[in-house]
Amino acid sequence: MSLKPGSGLGRGLSALIDENARPASDTSAAAAAARGGVREVEIARIRPNPNQPRVRFDDETITELAESIAERGVLQPILLRPDGDGFQIVAGERRWRAAQRARLHTIPAIVREIDAATTAELALIENIQREDLNAIEEADGYRQLIERHGHTQEAVGKLVHKSRSHVTNLLRLLDLPEFVRDALLRGEISMGHARAVAAAPDPAALAQEVIAKDLSVRQTEARARRAKRPSSESAPGERRIDADLAALERQLADLLGLKVKVAHDGKAGTVVLHYSSLDQLDMICQRLSGEPI
Repeated sequence: MSLKPGSGLGRGLSALIDENARPASDTSAAAAAARGGVREVEIARIRPNPNQPRVRFDDETITELAESIAERGVLQPILLRPDGDGFQIVAGERRWRAAQRARLHTIPAIVREIDAATTAELALIENIQREDLNAIEEADGYRQLIERHGHTQEAVGKLVHKSRSHVTNLLRLLDLPEFVRDALLRGEISMGHARAVAAAPDPAALAQEVIAKDLSVRQTEARARRAKRPSSESAPGERRIDADLAALERQLADLLGLKVKVAHDGKAGTVVLHYSSLDQLDMICQRLSGEPI
């Protein structure tokens, strides 16, 4: 139910490719291939981007993707640029790795003449748009887009179809103590946990308690609130249902990168997703339909 069928690379990637890339010329390393369009490229001639911003590739998900590719083939072409006598990956390294594991000899690809700076920017955006990207990796990608490529937080949000507040919240994670960042990167705590411990007087100590006791995000938020209040101070007016709904809203907002409002009347209610552009609406539709982002 995507509004723009075939936009698997995302509007941000497509826009940058249109503005900064051109089909490989007949004098480049792609001379053996037809100009423009999707073509089959020998996997052995493809090299990964040495400046790949993704910190780690999950072996299990690569195996699952390889099994899908072995059965159905590569459904979405990767993006390459000429590099010496071969090609360098701009976007799609996971598919390339999985295709190797599936023992394919060629992979569908789009080849474009793209400079190194734009390649780095496109690689960042492609990785940020992955659903399984760790929050710290995503935040670091946002920081690089801002510091290295001159984008504002609002512009970054538009490129990756996320709200400005989502970008801002993730950037704050980079100010957490190293122990908390490493725990989040390793998957020992979630982004919800990280945001909760950030409000505590000693984030690292609370993160250690979260890991040791396997605390939920709501339990972590409660401990952070208690740590900030004097022991004699109560919390008048706090109702558990309100706290639970607020936590749920934050978790959904973290997942989607959009503002979320949950209304509950005791038996039923509504969930409202706020989007600021058709691109964000398209992203929501892709998530709901299970289509690739």
